[in-house]
Amino acid sequence: MAFVLACAPALALGSTGPTLEHSQINVNDVASMQRGASVFMNYCAGCHSLGFQRYSRMARDLGLTEEEVAQNLMFTDAKFGEPIKAAMSAEEGTKWFGKAPPDLSLVARNKLGGPDWTYTFLKSFYADDSRPSGWNNTVLAGASMPHVLWELQGVQRPVLNAEGQVERLELASPGSLSPEDYDKTVRDLTNFLNYVGEPSASQRRSVGVGVLAFLAVFTFLAWLLKKEYWKDVH
Repeated sequence: MAFVLACAPALALGSTGPTLEHSQINVNDVASMQRGASVFMNYCAGCHSLGFQRYSRMARDLGLTEEEVAQNLMFTDAKFGEPIKAAMSAEEGTKWFGKAPPDLSLVARNKLGGPDWTYTFLKSFYADDSRPSGWNNTVLAGASMPHVLWELQGVQRPVLNAEGQVERLELASPGSLSPEDYDKTVRDLTNFLNYVGEPSASQRRSVGVGVLAFLAVFTFLAWLLKKEYWKDVH
């Protein structure tokens, strides 16, 4: 997908930055990440690579077989053990978009706001006839890219305030998904991109819980030993 890349209370990034919605992703929800991988491969991988992620690693982490990946998630002639590369070359991207679309391996980690930025960005496109692409975005104003998920979300139009600034977006033409289902789709895609940015996040957290439990037990045993050792000392 070409991007330069309801809810709990929004997160504001300073007085001049965008207001972000909480993505509410779950790094342990493998089914969500599987759905997100499907959305990425069908809508994003034509332009964007995941150069730090291999098909084989994705399959292992998301509980997929090589056959399932080959049939449903591989649309180039790449090998199973190779990184996920875009179908479009960098030269073609530069020709069509002015510069090659970026690799999205770390998009959910290198933006201020993390996955909340990605989630809100994917919900914030609106039609703008003044832009070459025909689209703009309230999170990343002037984004030189089309809204490739518009058939799912529909077309949003901006409502301007007295100063001519975008105050809010209204759905002018519905897409194939309801707003609630589109939110779920974007959340799945965000969850997948967040996983790609740190594939070991779930394992790291589980190990961290085990380490903390060990330290708690060790501290308790050390306290009992101290108590026993010093009981006859006055």
